Amino acid sequence: MTKYIMKRFLIMIATVLIIATLTFFLMHAIPGSPLNQERGTNAAVQANLEAHYHLDEPLFVQYLIYLKSIATLDFGPSIKHPTETVNDLLGRGFPISFELGIVTVLVALISGIILGVLAALKHNGIIDYLAMTLAVLGISIPNFVLATLLIQKLAVDWEIFPAATWSSPTHMVLPTLALATGPMAIIARLTRSSMLEVLTQDYIKTAKAKGLKPYKIIFKHALKNALMPVVTILGTLLAGILTGTFVIEKIFAIPGMGRYFIEGINQRDYPLIMGTTVFYSFFLVFMLFLVDIAYGLLDPRIKMHTKEGE
Repeated sequence: MTKYIMKRFLIMIATVLIIATLTFFLMHAIPGSPLNQERGTNAAVQANLEAHYHLDEPLFVQYLIYLKSIATLDFGPSIKHPTETVNDLLGRGFPISFELGIVTVLVALISGIILGVLAALKHNGIIDYLAMTLAVLGISIPNFVLATLLIQKLAVDWEIFPAATWSSPTHMVLPTLALATGPMAIIARLTRSSMLEVLTQDYIKTAKAKGLKPYKIIFKHALKNALMPVVTILGTLLAGILTGTFVIEKIFAIPGMGRYFIEGINQRDYPLIMGTTVFYSFFLVFMLFLVDIAYGLLDPRIKMHTKEGE
């Protein structure tokens, strides 16, 4: 298991390095300079600005400086926020994006598992049909479309929740619903199909024959095995939720990392774009790494297979 963890860790580092390299060269492949808007300044000031941001160095030297910034976790000053560093902007925006992402994951997991279990237990009943209809709608409607509908109905027409900003728990409701509905639907469908399969297994029939109470059979025996496919896709869902916050944060005017990332793209702020991309890439790859480890710990067969394979 230790060798497996080390192997996955090295793959994670290599993945982040590849993403960082592609981001750097793609950004510099775009014609022009992020200092184009400063062309009104005199030549000396322009040269000082380019030297300050290392834009006067050869491309390979800039790349080495960029790798050093990643290794030291110091992404340097922002071009369009000259009084602040990229680290300052990340430190201000990430906690908000992380809070939104974690709340969304919890809502999607809890509601999706509950819907899936109820649908499986009431198979071919009204609850099953309602739950799966809701799941289909959740998968079919993009989160930015749902966000617009939620704002129109719950914020503008009915005035139940605030439409924008991030200053109280009520401001979290609409963006969380917009982000959580899709993953909730996927989890519900996956939990239902897995639960139906598990309930037909021999050990479940044996547990029933022993006279165990239904809730013990469901929660102690069936649910753990039924959730294994959910754990498998959890990393992908988490990545989708956290990257999806970029659009949702823009719609709801949430001052998270999505705001700075979009600003960086619009204004060609090289340090901000590359710092945000690397930070998010590392975070998402690390989450996938943790899911892989959790999957191996939850399923002894995977652990044994890994040891034998090594």
